[in-house]
Amino acid sequence: MEKSILKSPKVASPRPGQIMSQGVKVTGGTTVYTSGQVARNSQAEVVGVGDAAAQTRQVLENLKSVLAEAGATLDDIVKVVVYVTDVDDFAAIHKVRAEYFKDDYPASTLVEVAALAGPDLLVEIEAIAVIP
Repeated sequence: MEKSILKSPKVASPRPGQIMSQGVKVTGGTTVYTSGQVARNSQAEVVGVGDAAAQTRQVLENLKSVLAEAGATLDDIVKVVVYVTDVDDFAAIHKVRAEYFKDDYPASTLVEVAALAGPDLLVEIEAIAVIP
C-alpha cells in the first residue's frame, strides 16, 4: 500500500492543532470500514460521562481494537468522520487525537449532531483504513 498526503496550494491548510490532512491518496491494499465507535467499554458502559476528551480516548481505543481484527492500526486510517454533540469540544477532541495520530494525518470531517445513540455520548468516530 502506498499512501500520499494531498496538499493543494489552492485550499487553506489545516490550522495548527487540527489533526487532519486535506486528503489522502492510497494505491493498493485492502480497505477496512469501521462502524461509528462511541465511548462504551466492553461491558457497554459509557466511559467519561460529560468529558469529551475521555470519550475521545475510549472511542480511539475502540477503533484500535476493531482495526486490529483486520490486522490494521490507527496508522492505516485514511479517513475519519467525527460526530460531536457540541462543536465547542473541538479543542479537547483534537488534543486527544494528537496523542493517537502522529504523522500523515487522515482526511477528516467533523459534524455537530443533535444527539448520538445515547444521552451520555458526546463523540462518535467512524474510520476507513487501508492495509497492505
